[in-house]
Amino acid sequence: MLFRSVKLILASTSRYRSSLLSRLGLPFEVAAPQVDETPLPGEQPQAMALRLACAKALNVAANYTGALVIGSDQVACCGGELLGKPGTHQNATRQLRRLSGREAVFYTALCVHNTDTARTLQRCVSNPVRFRSLSPDLIERYLRNEQPYDCAGSAKSEGLGIALIQKLGGDDPNALIGLPLIALVDLLKEHGLEVP
Repeated sequence: MLFRSVKLILASTSRYRSSLLSRLGLPFEVAAPQVDETPLPGEQPQAMALRLACAKALNVAANYTGALVIGSDQVACCGGELLGKPGTHQNATRQLRRLSGREAVFYTALCVHNTDTARTLQRCVSNPVRFRSLSPDLIERYLRNEQPYDCAGSAKSEGLGIALIQKLGGDDPNALIGLPLIALVDLLKEHGLEVP
């Protein structure tokens, strides 16, 4: 197989992941995975993120040949509580009150599946984030302006959410936005696709 002509498929409808992947300058298609994202009983955040990233990639891969399918998922954890996408203003308010003055870890998992060889590679990147003390008024203003209801932990670091953050850790800031590009370049290379 000529890897320069391989199809690259992003198993996600996230505009954030699509925007990040476009930075690599590779043509790709987007496909919506059909995956139940409910946590399993007792499931740890890193394990959950990896399970869902692989489930998304494999779900979409069933519809393709000659493709590398990328799945990704992010789970935040603060004090043992999993924080996913809030979905609503009320849930986002609760999440940000929980995060106020505390540290959370954002686990962003990545899976790249080769539909021809059935080889699956995966990685999980962690980003510790220390939040400022957040007053109820600040939380309300932020949520009204940003509306980050589709972001794990309600903290959109690439937007106004950066004002909520005191300190960022980790090796790849792209992972915090939703797609660990440094790890992705490594996994694509392991599959034979060089970037650039």
